[in-house]
Amino acid sequence: MGTRAAAAAFFVAAASAGAQSYPAKPVRVVLGFPAGTTVDVLARPIAQKLGDRFGHQFIVDNRPGATGMIANELAAKAAPDGYVLLVAPGSSITSNPHLRLKMPYDTLKDLAPITQIGAFPYVLIAHPTVPVKTVKDLISLARAKPGYLSFGSSGVGSGFHLGGELLKTLARVDILHVPYKGGNLALSELAAGDIDFMFYSLAVAQPLIKAGKVRPIGVTGKKRDPLLPDVPPLSQSGLPGYDMTGWHGFFAPGATSREIVNQLNGAIVQILGLPEMRQLWAANGMEVVTNTPEQFAAKVRSEYERYGKLVRAAGIEPR
Repeated sequence: MGTRAAAAAFFVAAASAGAQSYPAKPVRVVLGFPAGTTVDVLARPIAQKLGDRFGHQFIVDNRPGATGMIANELAAKAAPDGYVLLVAPGSSITSNPHLRLKMPYDTLKDLAPITQIGAFPYVLIAHPTVPVKTVKDLISLARAKPGYLSFGSSGVGSGFHLGGELLKTLARVDILHVPYKGGNLALSELAAGDIDFMFYSLAVAQPLIKAGKVRPIGVTGKKRDPLLPDVPPLSQSGLPGYDMTGWHGFFAPGATSREIVNQLNGAIVQILGLPEMRQLWAANGMEVVTNTPEQFAAKVRSEYERYGKLVRAAGIEPR
């Protein structure tokens, strides 16, 4: 065997040995949102089962702020050794870069996609005093009274904000966006009648829907949701082509070895195949969705480009 071939074989063997011994100490799983949010509720049981599987703790570390950017940057700049991982919603990964003049990291290079862990539609909900029962009603009212209606969100660039911007773009209507410091605050303001409607997580909004404090108008996926079987998708009730599905996923620092990424992917995919995990996801209005690192990377790139077009079409100025 030649010198170059021997060297190459040595590095392959070393990488394999490193992956086989991973993890040798606790792993930190960072996320950019507070405890009790959907991403936190999903991350914790996966982290627990990863710890049980590998024999070392996977510790959830909540770093809320800047619509996830604090945690995203921490993970992007961490050592690429698999001991800092990130769980993040899709909008935090793919829309944030289009909303900032200067990014502290390169989204597509400095974060290595491991696997998606779930997908979920948003629900479009209105205050009961708003005289609309369907998406067609909402569009008609918005066209009759430009600038009259308002919608809330968890912040500029959040998936809930962009869900509203996509509605405005497709329907060609003028509706005021009111950003809040958190989705639950916006939801409370909607229930109080301070804003007219919003897009939000169906599982979180469900108690207020059942109590009659907000009215469901539509769901943002391509099909009806089991939690609201009588509420049609926006694409079937006045907005053909509307599709806005949220998702969450696991990431590692960009230069993390393919062996470690694949090892984590295999473990997480197996964990999410467990019946109790699927039941937990369903209870939170989520569908279990996993993929290979390559498939997930392609999805991230596609969503990155899609959100960029939507941000530009909505006229949102980077800050």
